[in-house]
Amino acid sequence: MNFHAVRAIYQFELARTWRTLFQSIFTPVLTTSLYFVVFGSAIGGRMQEIEGVSYGAFIIPGLMLLTILSESIANASFGIYLPRFTGTIYELLSAPVGVAETLLGYVGAAATKSIVLATIILITARFFVPYHIVHPLWAAVFLGLIAVSFCLFGFILGCWADGFEKLQVVPLMVVTPLTFLGGTFYSINMLPPAWRTISLFNPIVYLVNGLRWSFYGTADVDIRISAGLTLLFLIGCIGVVTWIFRSGWRLRS
Repeated sequence: MNFHAVRAIYQFELARTWRTLFQSIFTPVLTTSLYFVVFGSAIGGRMQEIEGVSYGAFIIPGLMLLTILSESIANASFGIYLPRFTGTIYELLSAPVGVAETLLGYVGAAATKSIVLATIILITARFFVPYHIVHPLWAAVFLGLIAVSFCLFGFILGCWADGFEKLQVVPLMVVTPLTFLGGTFYSINMLPPAWRTISLFNPIVYLVNGLRWSFYGTADVDIRISAGLTLLFLIGCIGVVTWIFRSGWRLRS
């Protein structure tokens, strides 16, 4: 394992965060605060509790997930697309750096930023609503799994995209709609039976419920299914990224 290469890539990617501190840190915090004002105050005033949890606290895992998905995909995809766009990817491919080192550097930096943002959102939420995390260890595990999984997914998108516009297609047209329809701000048990059945085909439902269970010990789906599908997605993304590096798809052309 070439730890010098891992550290170099990791530090270079994190340095980009500090150069765009306002966009990277303050914008998500401001957005989260607005969500709490609009959803927590306006809707929360009419909807007191969901499954024994105040509505303001109930949406915290969903807000964290919304930020984690968008930031993980954006940072990881841009991190690998920019070297492809500028041609510096060939320096990486010709260096004695393996797949594991590259992934630890790029994906590790993107996942670190996502987890830091999730932590900041969690701290911000304390100023709006009281909450208590029932399973803090499992919450950290789910946050880590989700962040790494979607950083890998973003890495794949960054390899696939052949233009800056394509970097936004999947996050805006697929991930964001699925997130809003995946029980982020509501329980799918509140839906009519037919719509609840349809919602179970939305993978985001299992992510948000896994995180919500770790917070409040309640979920709309079996926690074992949530954890299993998250691990399956992680393994699938690792497999695809490994194939990309071994075949050179979109990297050497």
